[in-house]
Parts: sequence; structure tokens; C-alpha cells
Amino acid sequence: MERESRFSQWLRRRPRSGTGGGKGTDAVDAAGREDLLLAAAAAGFPLAQAAYPHGYGCSCDRIGCPTPGRHPVSFAWQTQASTDAEQVGRWLRAHPQANFITATGINHDVLDVPSEAGLSALERLESEGIDVGPVAGSGDGPQGRVLFFTATRTPDDEDEWWPCQLDCHPETMDEHPGLRWHCRGSYVLVPPAQLPSEDPVTWLRGPERPLPDPLTLLEALTDACARYVTEDTERESAAWPLRR
Repeated sequence: MERESRFSQWLRRRPRSGTGGGKGTDAVDAAGREDLLLAAAAAGFPLAQAAYPHGYGCSCDRIGCPTPGRHPVSFAWQTQASTDAEQVGRWLRAHPQANFITATGINHDVLDVPSEAGLSALERLESEGIDVGPVAGSGDGPQGRVLFFTATRTPDDEDEWWPCQLDCHPETMDEHPGLRWHCRGSYVLVPPAQLPSEDPVTWLRGPERPLPDPLTLLEALTDACARYVTEDTERESAAWPLRR
């Protein structure tokens, strides 16, 4: 019999919202959060500390931070990112509210699409029997995104690496509605993570799943993004007709 993953165990024993309460519930939530982060590290996702929402802003000391809760806390996040469970545990104990990012292009890449397009593509891919691997989501509104975790590109030559410039940098995702391919030099928030005035970043499909080849997902994702951008443009045109 196949051994049950820590992620699956946590989902099965997670308390329902509104039950219990007080410090006991907080302790269970903290333990569950640690289990999810350790499951991501065990899956080979290098983790590093990130900022978290604080009041109406960000926990960082930058006045008017444009991306509260979405960025690493250190400029050295690429070298600090680790899959070591003890290190992740130390970070959590020192900063229990911190979000975490995972550095891409090392052990995995991420295909990042608008929520509406991502959920549509997810349904299509699974209906076709394609193993989508780990998938995370952050809300289903206009600012929501769906993250498809894939195997990383392995070039024959080191000079073949490209930076994550497909559409934009990680912190400017609101300005770019299309697909972004996070590879070397990029990062994404890893669940569970909190964002200000938004739904949290959560797993839609757990990190224990095998990483698929990105090319097996790319056609469905690009098709869904093309439909999303077209429909979004049509909605804007209907709401704001241009006059000559």
C-alpha cells in the first residue's frame, strides 16, 4: 500500500472553519501551515521568507510598498532558498506570520495565468486525462492567478538560459493579464500565503504530485489566456464605448 503523503494527512485532519476556537485552533492552524510548507520543501521547492500583510500595508519597512506580502524579505533570496526542513522550521519559529516564496528555475518552473483562464484550462486538461501536477490559486477575481508547477527546463548549454521576462517581473503581475513562465531568476508565493484584501494563496492540487513537462500544459494554457484576454477586452469595450 502506498504511503500517504503529509499533505494528504493534513487535509484529512484539518479542522473545519468555525469549530473549536481560541489558542487550540491557532495551534492547529500553525501546525497545519507548517505541514504544508514542509510538504512543499519535501517536494523539492526551494523556499525563502517573504513579507506578509501588516495592517493596511506590508511587514517590510518600505514606505508605500507597491506589492505588500508578495516579495522576499532579503535581496539574497536566490541563495537563501532552501528545501531543508530544519531551516524552514527555524524561519517559521522566528517569523510565524511570514509568507514564503519558492525560487523557480532550480528544481521547478511555474506557468502563471489569470484565474479565469487557469481554472478553465485546469478543467480541460483533467478532462483529457493529463496529469497537471501541483496547482496553486490566489482568488478568482480579476486579480486572481493560477500557478501550474512544472518540471524546469534543462538546457544543453548554460548560455541557453533565459531570465523570467516572458511578460513581466513577479511583482507586476496585475499589469500583465497573459501567461508568464517563471524560470531562473524568478519566484512565486507558495501556499499557504496571505495577501491584503484578497483571498489567500492555496493549493488546488497538492505539492506531492509529480511535476509535469511544461509543454504538456502549454497549449491549453495559451488557448485559455487568449480567450480570457479577448473576452476581457470585449467587456471593457462594452462598458466604455469609444466615441469619435
